[in-house]
Amino acid sequence: MKNSILIFSIFCMLLLSGCTYRVIDLTVLSTKNVDLNKGTLVKGNRVKGSDLIPVLVIPFGSSDLQSAIDSAIETNPCAVGLSDVVIYKSNYVFSRGYRVAGNLIIDKGLNGCNFEKKSNEAKSEPVNKHSETQDDWY
Repeated sequence: MKNSILIFSIFCMLLLSGCTYRVIDLTVLSTKNVDLNKGTLVKGNRVKGSDLIPVLVIPFGSSDLQSAIDSAIETNPCAVGLSDVVIYKSNYVFSRGYRVAGNLIIDKGLNGCNFEKKSNEAKSEPVNKHSETQDDWY
């Protein structure tokens, strides 16, 4: 009985263990070709992206930072990059990989992207305006 409680306790501690740490903060980040001098760029909503892989004794695959960035950017088809970016590295018992959080940079000059915001959506701001936001992931 004592051995089963000990084994269960060790299993629970392993399940809850792990860490996530902040790797870097960036002002602007993109994996696409972007002309920053165009006047059609606006700041969008805060988004998150991740590329996590399962781990059972050995990792099944490899996590890729570019995939995490692309998953955040591709939440909006008119987005070309991220601003006020924070990149995290996560290592847990059963998963590991990258997480990215940032504000979308939307190019209203792209085909089909010259849209007016609806009243229930977040208000767009010019990219050069700074806003204080907190990450609520961790």
